[in-house]
Amino acid sequence: MSDLSVLIVGCGDVGGRLARQMLARGWHVSGLRRAVGQLPHGVVPVAADLAEPAIPSAWPSHAPDYLVYCVAASQHDEAGYQAAYVQGLRHVQGWLAERGQRPRRLLFVSSSSVFAQKGGEWVDEQSPTSPEGYSGRVMLEAEQLALAGECPASVVRLTGIYGPGREWLLSQVRQGYRVAEQPPLYGNRIHAEDAASLLAFLLQADADGRALDDCYIGVDDDPAPLADVVGWLREYMGVTHWSDEQRVRRTGSKRCSNARARALGWVPAYPSYKEGYAAILQGSASN
Repeated sequence: MSDLSVLIVGCGDVGGRLARQMLARGWHVSGLRRAVGQLPHGVVPVAADLAEPAIPSAWPSHAPDYLVYCVAASQHDEAGYQAAYVQGLRHVQGWLAERGQRPRRLLFVSSSSVFAQKGGEWVDEQSPTSPEGYSGRVMLEAEQLALAGECPASVVRLTGIYGPGREWLLSQVRQGYRVAEQPPLYGNRIHAEDAASLLAFLLQADADGRALDDCYIGVDDDPAPLADVVGWLREYMGVTHWSDEQRVRRTGSKRCSNARARALGWVPAYPSYKEGYAAILQGSASN
């Protein structure tokens, strides 16, 4: 059993997977969310609403060694993103200050939406960020708030998360939706379990005394053209019809690199969409 502790703020899908992985490593894990009844077994519940500025009564009396801010906006507009990622983080930083707590490191879970590249370019942590949409702009504001806080921080920009329960593309393919082949629309994705494993890897690396950068991209090894992904899924699922009216739509086209995380030693369990979607479909078939 480790003496290390982590508080996961926003202990939902990815946060819950992270909690289980850290419990397996012997860490003490607390999870903050409104509905604590949905926390994984073994997680110490911290019931709180991030929209409320007052410190929650269940806030830990002892400083967590690590804090992971891993929330999801419940309202998908600019106000909702501001509330979840900026105001919520400000409240958590205020609660830490109120109790005189200073974790060893904060991991702030962000998004590749901070990148605006759309011409198929390779993107890494040092690439320019000039987001055009509100989601990327708000995420960038929240990243800067995290990095300017009292404790050391690293930002983890996750790409398109998929996994059990996150099966939008599978639904589109089953309905025969088309996707443009030229120019290639590159997509970036990471299996939810790998998103959690990257966060777990970074926590353990910091605890082991390894120096962390201030930013990492969470993505698999294969930022493939969407047409290739759809073609492979059609063949795997045996879909032969095409819809006359609908297309799989997406904006932007870039290729995100995981070289920095790989150089630190992280290895995704699902290196491409093939392994990840095969595992989802096999799991669906066995249920």
